[in-house]
Amino acid sequence: MLMPETSRRNGISYYKMITEKKAEGKKSFDLATRYLDNARKELALAKKNGKYYEDTKHVSMACGAAYKGTLVALDAILLLRGIEREKKKKASIEFYEYHLAKIDKKILHSLNDVYEILHLAGYYNEFNNVKIILLAFQEAENILKKLKGML
Repeated sequence: MLMPETSRRNGISYYKMITEKKAEGKKSFDLATRYLDNARKELALAKKNGKYYEDTKHVSMACGAAYKGTLVALDAILLLRGIEREKKKKASIEFYEYHLAKIDKKILHSLNDVYEILHLAGYYNEFNNVKIILLAFQEAENILKKLKGML
């Protein structure tokens, strides 16, 4: 049996291939973190009026950015596991659900919450309840933390 350091795949050592994938994964996580940071800044622009945000445009943009950041982090983990989404195809929640169900069901449940609240309600339907939106943002951050531990 060949040791990983000495085995070759297309002329690239196994160790080098893993190192490159991890570096790419780290870059993706940095990008995902930037998406979430930008989303928080955008959400701050949607001033609060009691239990609701006043400006749904900013809420919508913030929810979209936070959801996109979550997907970028998921793409990084899936890529490390050898699962790559076709770049030309639009990302579907079913793709992520299918593959995440094999990895971690708790993260899958969190992803479904983020999808329902941030993507569908916040981004498309301009949902503006402060408490619910903030809980979904926290859930997105929890997903990133859990996925980062898998790197």
